[in-house]
Amino acid sequence: MKVKGLRWMVIGLIMLITIINYLDRGTLNYMWVANIDYRLVSEADASADKGNHAVLAGEQYILTAANGNRDSVSVANVQMKEKNGVTFVTNREGIAIDLGLIDRNDPDASQKAKDILGLITIFFMIAYGISQLVSGKLYDKIGCRKGFFWSVLVWGAADALASLSRGIFSLTFFRMMLGLGEAGPWPGTTKSNAEWFPQKERAFAQGLFGAAASIGSILAPIIILMLFIAFGWKLTFIVVGGLGLIWLIPWLIPWLIINKEGPKKHPWITEEERTYILSGQPEQELRTEDKGKSWGELLRVRKNWSVILGRFFLDPIWWMFVTFLPLYLADVFHLNIKEVAFSAWVPYVGAALGSIAGGWYSGWLINRGHTVNYARKAAMLLGGIIIIPSILAAIMSTTAPVAIVFMALVLGGFQFFMTNLQTIPSDLHSGKSVGSLAGLGGASAVLGTILAILFASYITNWILLFSLLGALVPLSLCSIFLTVGEIKQIEK
Repeated sequence: MKVKGLRWMVIGLIMLITIINYLDRGTLNYMWVANIDYRLVSEADASADKGNHAVLAGEQYILTAANGNRDSVSVANVQMKEKNGVTFVTNREGIAIDLGLIDRNDPDASQKAKDILGLITIFFMIAYGISQLVSGKLYDKIGCRKGFFWSVLVWGAADALASLSRGIFSLTFFRMMLGLGEAGPWPGTTKSNAEWFPQKERAFAQGLFGAAASIGSILAPIIILMLFIAFGWKLTFIVVGGLGLIWLIPWLIPWLIINKEGPKKHPWITEEERTYILSGQPEQELRTEDKGKSWGELLRVRKNWSVILGRFFLDPIWWMFVTFLPLYLADVFHLNIKEVAFSAWVPYVGAALGSIAGGWYSGWLINRGHTVNYARKAAMLLGGIIIIPSILAAIMSTTAPVAIVFMALVLGGFQFFMTNLQTIPSDLHSGKSVGSLAGLGGASAVLGTILAILFASYITNWILLFSLLGALVPLSLCSIFLTVGEIKQIEK
């Protein structure tokens, strides 16, 4: 049996699990603190109101949810809003409050929520960074076929088990377990694309992978928050975590069958596609693969530091948005949980488009006769040019819709840049060294993100915090251009 376009089936299967990856990743951030609206009614009307409603009782509001749960909150610590002539009481709810990590009546609750979420994210990132290093080597050793299976098994179980959290220690433990599993597909996909695509298509394939991450981020606020509203945070963890575990059953069989061999030996690939892939790869990749370079060998070559330093400075932009965007929208623009659900996905549409466009753009330049060196650098520079003014415009916006549109441009520019940066390991190396360098780049990205989150804990002003992210773009570009020289295969 011969299958046309087998390489697109492989990247398509990777895209599917990447979407689930980002659903699992977003569970904590979207359910951490959420603004819930309660319709203000009189005591006489309360018994007839079956939805969320609030009754004023002295200096307290008695809040009754649609499912019958009741709570009370001080008048001084809620927000009031008018909508279509109806008054609503907006109350802070979510994991942080249910686990007693913050007090909703504390006037500093917003800052404490941000700081604790940042702390948990740091431990997640530590595990994620360790996994980037280990996964890069692991995928080089056992291959992408088995590597993806083990990654999904670990992170799906971790997210489902987070429903058992009883405090900050257990919650942090399960998030670290999630980080250990979730990091694998990043070096794994870079390695897979190096095997399955000619060099001129690799950035586009990487862009599809990045777009899948963005699609997961688009779906996350809607799916997670709708589940949270209907069932609460514990069952939401179980459902979303279970997606990865359920995916293993129907998806494992086609993944193991379709990805049974690389394009050189796969029995299903047509001779036309095999020749197209292999003839478009650097000459070194057509030779017998060696055991791959060690971390020490990779670190001794200056060109490799373009990936390591470039991602160290650039990745914090993405992670700060992923971590703090729901909290930012709720805190600055006072959006309730449904408004966040139907707003927070918009920036990731920009990210998806930027990811595909960035990969297409460098491939288009190569097809027009430009070198890989020119194409990658031009694309990264253009992405950086998009990011900086968009960040400034977003933080100066006075309304949520305008800010969200400019955030879409920020993340679009980021992915336009990142898609090409993540392709460089396969431009510089072949075989078993690709995943290792991609893993080093991922680990340095984690270190940069951890330092950024630690720094963010000292900044109480959202405008200043996001504006400083813009300074990371020229630092990333300079570090890449000063170290990489000409982007081409490094001689063995």
